[in-house]
Amino acid sequence: MPKPKKGPRLGGSPAHQKAILANLATSLFEHGKITTTEAKARVLRPYAERLITKAKRGDLHNRRQVASVIRDKTVIHVMFTELGPRYADRPGGYTRITKLGPRKGDNAPMAVIELVEAEFTPKWKSSKGSSATPATKKSSDTTAVAADKTDTDATSIESTESTSDSAVSADGPGDSSASSEAETEQVEAQEAVADQQPAGETVDQPDARPEADKDAGSK
Repeated sequence: MPKPKKGPRLGGSPAHQKAILANLATSLFEHGKITTTEAKARVLRPYAERLITKAKRGDLHNRRQVASVIRDKTVIHVMFTELGPRYADRPGGYTRITKLGPRKGDNAPMAVIELVEAEFTPKWKSSKGSSATPATKKSSDTTAVAADKTDTDATSIESTESTSDSAVSADGPGDSSASSEAETEQVEAQEAVADQQPAGETVDQPDARPEADKDAGSK
């Protein structure tokens, strides 16, 4: 028993919906962006992105599958020669939907669906090639920060040592000159004391003869 499709039904029958989506996808790939209702844009987005994924593969089987939907050979050529290489590194998200507001007349909500023009730059490559996982990238960033910090500490230590060496070299000559001046002053003081005493001055020595000898002499 056939069951109804989930979501909005575009047109009156499945065949009509397929025709609408094929025409919308052809216009999108030809012009790069189209203006339509929000309901049609939401249904068209995964439909068009599946076709772009087939164009990225580029083999004969996928070309025939795209040709069964897109009837314009010029658009097929553009898909396989331009859109496929453009989104080769992008794992999805080839289109963007921008809401515009209600349409005049029937007040239907309108939107613009367009192809993403900017090239995708992955944060890390896939695991098939020479990959760098997020954990590896985080560890490498941490190692780089630690290395920069170590270099900064080493530079600060070297600057501190050079400053201390310069201070010691600046204080050394002053201390030696001060000690030499003190020794010179001490020598000069000793010479001054020696000069104050006369050269021919003799000190009277007390008479150490016995008193008996003194008495004999007096007699």
